[in-house]
Amino acid sequence: MSLGMISKKEKAVLNLYTRLMRATNTVSEKMHIHLRDHRLSISQFGVLEALFHLGPLCQKDLGKKILKTSGNITLVVDNLEKRDLVRREKDPDDRRRSTINLTPRGNDLIKKIFPDHATIAESIFSVLDPEEQEQLGKLLKKLGLQKQSNLK
Repeated sequence: MSLGMISKKEKAVLNLYTRLMRATNTVSEKMHIHLRDHRLSISQFGVLEALFHLGPLCQKDLGKKILKTSGNITLVVDNLEKRDLVRREKDPDDRRRSTINLTPRGNDLIKKIFPDHATIAESIFSVLDPEEQEQLGKLLKKLGLQKQSNLK
């Protein structure tokens, strides 16, 4: 199929997809540039932020929260543990299960970083008025929750 053979509707949604990806890349780059100063990846920040706001979590739940596979979350936690930002604690009732906790050092770091993160988010999304922000949130949720069966 050549590009000239796509329908007007297909062309419109492909253009929409391109705009969504460009916006996502721009927002992500702006949101996370400050993490470099603290030698944190986006995933590492996500783990610290989740533990800070939700409290200790098992590794499986933590992976679900930050959208990482079990293998990837293990590596992220390993690297945070090496820096003494988190620690694993064995579940006394199930030795196969570990709970991930912030260390005092990890808690101090996320407390220091998070206010800047929130300020950056506010600045980025300030190009939209509150109603547009709410509408965008609803539209993104609708896209994100569509069933796999809707996809070809």
